[in-house]
Amino acid sequence: MPGFPVSTITKRLHQLLGACLLAPLFALAQSPLDADIAQIREQVRFVPEKALVQLQQMEALARTAPPLTRAEFLSQLSLTHRSLGKFDSALLLAEELHAYGRAQDNKIIIAKGLLTKAYVRSAMNERQLSHELAFEAEKLANATGDLVLRVQATITAGQSYAEQGNYPVALNRLQSAVELAQKVSDDRVPLASALNALTLLYTQMREYDKAWEALAETFEVSEALNSPGRMSIANNTEYGLAIDTRQYKRAMRSLLNNLELTRKIGAKRMIATTLVNLSDINLKLHEFSTALRFANEAAAAAREASDDSVEATSRINAGQAYMGTGKVAEGKKAFAQGMAYFEKTGDKPELQALLTEYGQALERVGDYQGAVQAYHRERAISNELFEAQRKKAMWELQEKYDTEKKKRQIESLSHENEAKSAELTARRLQQRIWWLLAVVFALAAVIVGLLYRKVRQANAQLEVKNLELKAQSSLDPLTSLYNRRHFQEYMRTHNQVERRGANGEDIVGALFLMDVDHFKHVNDTYGHAAGDAVLKMIAESLRVALRETDMIVRWGGEEFLAFLPAIPRNGVDEIARRILGCISSQPVPFQDHLIHVNVSVGFAPFPLAPGGTPLPWERAVNLVDMALYLAKAHGRNRAYGVRGFENFEQTSMEAIEQNLEQAWRAGYVDLTLVLGGAPDEPPPSNVVPLKAKSGN
Repeated sequence: MPGFPVSTITKRLHQLLGACLLAPLFALAQSPLDADIAQIREQVRFVPEKALVQLQQMEALARTAPPLTRAEFLSQLSLTHRSLGKFDSALLLAEELHAYGRAQDNKIIIAKGLLTKAYVRSAMNERQLSHELAFEAEKLANATGDLVLRVQATITAGQSYAEQGNYPVALNRLQSAVELAQKVSDDRVPLASALNALTLLYTQMREYDKAWEALAETFEVSEALNSPGRMSIANNTEYGLAIDTRQYKRAMRSLLNNLELTRKIGAKRMIATTLVNLSDINLKLHEFSTALRFANEAAAAAREASDDSVEATSRINAGQAYMGTGKVAEGKKAFAQGMAYFEKTGDKPELQALLTEYGQALERVGDYQGAVQAYHRERAISNELFEAQRKKAMWELQEKYDTEKKKRQIESLSHENEAKSAELTARRLQQRIWWLLAVVFALAAVIVGLLYRKVRQANAQLEVKNLELKAQSSLDPLTSLYNRRHFQEYMRTHNQVERRGANGEDIVGALFLMDVDHFKHVNDTYGHAAGDAVLKMIAESLRVALRETDMIVRWGGEEFLAFLPAIPRNGVDEIARRILGCISSQPVPFQDHLIHVNVSVGFAPFPLAPGGTPLPWERAVNLVDMALYLAKAHGRNRAYGVRGFENFEQTSMEAIEQNLEQAWRAGYVDLTLVLGGAPDEPPPSNVVPLKAKSGN
């Protein structure tokens, strides 16, 4: 919906909360000490401060208890430290539990240790290691007769597959967990956990009808348990599903119920998270004063719970609420306070999403300069993340190539050893039996021929692999367009010169930089698969709109760059108009939806020569990037072009690069504006020249 977007951080907090509440449920109590630990288990999830005190009081007795009781105690103590954010001590206790299980040679205890380590590693954002531990725990747990342990291990494995994006396997696991939990006749808590996890997965898969059905069963089982904690978990899941299906009144009701329940059980962290979600939903409804009140309450609750992440999220929400009420200065201050936490923790993907939200908020209140600065910061982080991902892919490809090369070397050495062995055998035969000399020479010739043939085949395969490696390093895997690295290498050797065409017109090069408008909204609404489909459509549209001789590059994320080496100077604006129209007139079919997208464009002829000195291509791209941000800041679905420079002796290139819009208004830069059309109609053919005078 239009307006202020819900903070992506709060969405993530909601998802993580759902995962945390699916804490392990182990064997039923069989002694007074087991019963005490079972009661504390609920406090571990909701009020870990109280749980820690009680666990420490029984520690001496628990460490001398029978193996299964001692194992359960160590698991709950580790999870309590995890809930309190004490990851180092939580990991040490989990390792102790795992080592104890191996010393006892007890599969149940070993599986508990693996699961506990998986939960701690997940809280530490070490997802890959957490998944490996979960899969190992599931395999081991299924070899035991402990039904409750098998349910929890299967749930955790299913959630791990879901985090990897493998939804078919995740669905199979969680459906199996529900079936297993239904066999636990004397404890309904495992069934509540399995149904809740299945509801969350259906929500992720956008199977909303099935999600509502699973949620109804979750509520039925949770109510029968008469547990405020279980009802809180169900309400929290209902909130997430209602938000995804845009049932905001139902989401609000779930949150208010959840707030009452969490206050009843004294769950400080859950209170803070619920208040943050309440501020989010009020932002969606444009109830900015109410959103600000809940955000401030969330910040206070987060400080009391020592939860810096939730406090930072509440600051972001407060910033959006302030801006919604017209208090821009207070909004900027709150945004800065919230983003400082994520800068400190180095969470660059989250910071990138926040900068996008910040830029959109500033744009809505008319602070275009601040919006451009935020977009520049977001773009710098995006480029950094893109470069890191590219290096990782290249490293993995190189590692694969090195492995294959070593394998070929081993095979070659093996063949050499075989040849030497054959040669020694031939010599012995030559010394013993002279009359077989001719046969021996013939055999040796055959072996040498085979070896020579294999060497030639190996060299041919090596050449093919080298060509494949070179192609993969030059192309973007999603769109099959050239990547930034290939363009940079091309421009290092490219020498662009102006010339005259057959009709006397100027023939020049041209640079076009494009960015998809509201791409984050596409991902948030339809999922990343839809975003990928949009990027592929734009790549195909650019291939249609441009010539085969033109270089089209995926510049990074949702940005594309086109370099046209030879077009008439007076045709540059027409190319921009063609790009805008071609993309906006091509809806992307995805599932049952048609997604309409536009792009914003910055462009310029190349080379640009202010004061008669041609700019390097890097500075020309930077200038086109600034023109792109002007298109973003002034409405999107349009193109700003840099035609040339005037009165350059009165300014400098550095001043122009610092603020392109100001330089244009001062009369130093000649701009042109090409307007795009609506998604359901062809774009206008008009081109608006923007040659401004000083003071305009």
